[in-house]
Amino acid sequence: MQQQRRPSKKSLRSLDCLNVFLADVRDGVGPYLSIYLKASANWNPAQIGLAMSASSIATVIAQTPAGALIDRLRQKRMLIVLAAVFVSIGCIAMGLFPSLPVVIGSQIMIGIAAAIFPPAITAITLGLVGHEKLDRRVGRNETFNHTGNLLAATLAGLVGYFIARKAIFFLVAAMAVGSIISVRMIREREIDHELARGDGEKGEEGQEEDNEKHQQPSEGILQLLSDRKILFFTVAVVLFHFANAAMLPLVGQELAQGKGTSDTVYMSACIIVAQLVMIPVSNLAGRFAHTARKPIFLLGFAVLPIRGVLYTFSDNPYFLVSVQILDGIAGGIFGVLSVLMVADLTKGTGRFNLTQGMLNTAIGVGAGLSNVLAGFVVKSAGYNVGFLILAAIAVVALAVFWFCVPETKTGVNRKASHQTA
Repeated sequence: MQQQRRPSKKSLRSLDCLNVFLADVRDGVGPYLSIYLKASANWNPAQIGLAMSASSIATVIAQTPAGALIDRLRQKRMLIVLAAVFVSIGCIAMGLFPSLPVVIGSQIMIGIAAAIFPPAITAITLGLVGHEKLDRRVGRNETFNHTGNLLAATLAGLVGYFIARKAIFFLVAAMAVGSIISVRMIREREIDHELARGDGEKGEEGQEEDNEKHQQPSEGILQLLSDRKILFFTVAVVLFHFANAAMLPLVGQELAQGKGTSDTVYMSACIIVAQLVMIPVSNLAGRFAHTARKPIFLLGFAVLPIRGVLYTFSDNPYFLVSVQILDGIAGGIFGVLSVLMVADLTKGTGRFNLTQGMLNTAIGVGAGLSNVLAGFVVKSAGYNVGFLILAAIAVVALAVFWFCVPETKTGVNRKASHQTA
């Protein structure tokens, strides 16, 4: 039986701080980049789509190897430090030299960093608290993450309006420094690195056998791809992010049309509204997910097509901001449930982070294709057509998840009860 983990308050509070600072660091300047490139550099939607997708493409390439690396290495804190340095350099470079080669190169660096952050943070979390407390701890992580996003969006709106749009790039770099300090304060000796990769419930002999398996990442990938539950879950997630990733950048481009420096204020308002909703939603998702995963996740999938359709009703800034309530519901649920379902599906395999890497590769594929497709569609047919196409893809994502992905928590409990009997 798994020994109950008792990490110190210092490590848990440092983990809270890490999630706050990394909130706006994980994706670099995110949707603010599309505003900056359109309003300050006069880029067209197709060019902006390519720039936004560069980060996602880099993430696609790096994500699965990053997950495998995190499974094998004990230096998880140092990986987060290096990734934060990458984001700082990329943001400063884009702010100072917004040319196509510099922006693409910087986005690639940020994409590589984005491949490291989610699995590394979740691995550290699992290594600190164990499976039994993972649902509530992941909910807490996401609560602090959204709190950090709220703080960062507020600051970004203020510096973008009162100072300059490019000041947002330096704000993200400063938050990266805060994340480096926070992760260094987590006590290394309190992280169970075997548990952090999904092991930790086997004896020493069984553990040695698993360690030999972990030396062959390609075999692990093939085994994971043969699991139909993981495969269908991955497909649903790809479609979800295909529909979701381009929505907020497109809203940002609409807001940047003829509104002067107030575009950053409106974009900050979009993010603030979503994050305000995500804070309680992620906390509640972590609590209710203790008994079932799928019904909660279905709600997150269901609100996405509604959001896409609503964006076509009006280009009024206040209306667009209010629609972000739905983004908050979907984002709050997804951040918690995706981690928990992967933990359910990989418990005892020692491939938790590899699977996270593969899942986030799928997310990168969906996000990258979303930005490229939306950029070209909007250029030729307008924003409303772009939003409707994304909403249609969201309906397909909902159908795949509803009909093809099982309830992972209930399945685990039933299996355990049969074995006990």
